Amino acid sequence: MEVEERPFSELLSDVIDNRGKTCPTAETGIPLIATNCIRNELLYPTYDKVRFVSQETYSNWFRGHPKPGDIIFVNKATPGRVCLVPDPVDFCIAQDMVAVRANPKQVYPNYLFAVLRSPAVQEKIGQMHVGTLIPHFKKGDFDKLLLPIPGRKAQEFIGDAYFALSAKIDVNRRLNATLEAMARALFQSWFVDFDPVRAKLDGRQPAGLDAATAALFPEHLEETALGHTPKGWEVRSLDKIAHYLNGLALQKYPPGDGPTLPVIKIAQLRKGDSVGADRCNAHLPPAYIVQDGDVLFSWSGSLEVELWCGGPGALNQHLFKVTSPEFPKWFYYLWTLYHLDEFRLIAADKATTMGHIQRGHLTVAKVLIPPRQLLDAMTCTMSALIDQIIANRIQSRTLATLRDALLPKLLSGEVNL
Repeated sequence: MEVEERPFSELLSDVIDNRGKTCPTAETGIPLIATNCIRNELLYPTYDKVRFVSQETYSNWFRGHPKPGDIIFVNKATPGRVCLVPDPVDFCIAQDMVAVRANPKQVYPNYLFAVLRSPAVQEKIGQMHVGTLIPHFKKGDFDKLLLPIPGRKAQEFIGDAYFALSAKIDVNRRLNATLEAMARALFQSWFVDFDPVRAKLDGRQPAGLDAATAALFPEHLEETALGHTPKGWEVRSLDKIAHYLNGLALQKYPPGDGPTLPVIKIAQLRKGDSVGADRCNAHLPPAYIVQDGDVLFSWSGSLEVELWCGGPGALNQHLFKVTSPEFPKWFYYLWTLYHLDEFRLIAADKATTMGHIQRGHLTVAKVLIPPRQLLDAMTCTMSALIDQIIANRIQSRTLATLRDALLPKLLSGEVNL
């Protein structure tokens, strides 16, 4: 495959940037996408912790606005991160990034997106950016960034393959967001608002339940340590429905000549994979080996509760692996998640040390347990949601591994087209 190198700037028909200074923001309005919203593992920007701008600012402040299919390119802090602009465009871009528009006469747009994501080009950008405290890659440096450009057919094949795999991963991510919202809404309805019980108190049929399941909910509330709760439901501590296994100080298990495992720390938990993680000796007690579908809870630093789907790994200290021989996964996962905001507030109060909770806080946190027959009926619905979330995440990891392994081989000509 014949490949020529061409400057990034020659492949573009437009570059849209901010004014180079912070624009006025508002409490509500149009989302303002910042650098934290751009991640190379995602197809489109996220809306994490966004600010907003008013319609007046949107119309008058910016030099231009991205269009669907444009590429958002981060210039500062994490230079070279890129995402596509979706259709419709319901945001504007902050400083420290630009939106670039491929010139279709010079390059196939999907190929440009794929090649910017390639490890070789990401490494080039990393070597070219300037700045000691805050790295940045100036728009003027686009002339110096040389990109490999094969023939048109090769561009189309590589670009479309990369986009198709990325799009499927994005579909799974959005589907999981819906499934997770459904699981949380059901949990809220059953265990917090007691909607089925209150409906029966009012002489109504509980909404969304078949007659057999509805019949298992009680018709009355009773006074308990948690206030008025469904009659006959048991109150227990969080640590009495599940076992919270703290991880190991894995620096005591350095990698040797034998098999190793990635070390699952808080950073890995937050990003959902073990790429680039430290390694340790694989000869650990089996309980400390993390598998797909395990519930992990970081109790120190950044408190998170996640269904781990990043492949086998070793459980580091400051993380709990949560298991139960008595209750289904959805039950202890959602109850731990329910108490997460409370745990974060406790951790935030520890101003003199790294924020954390103690085991005693698990004892103070209470849960409600319905009778076994009702719990089994709930499990039929809840386990299906949780199992599908896990399956989608594992599939996405497999697709991402394939995509990221295939791209360098296609670009280098190792795989013939």
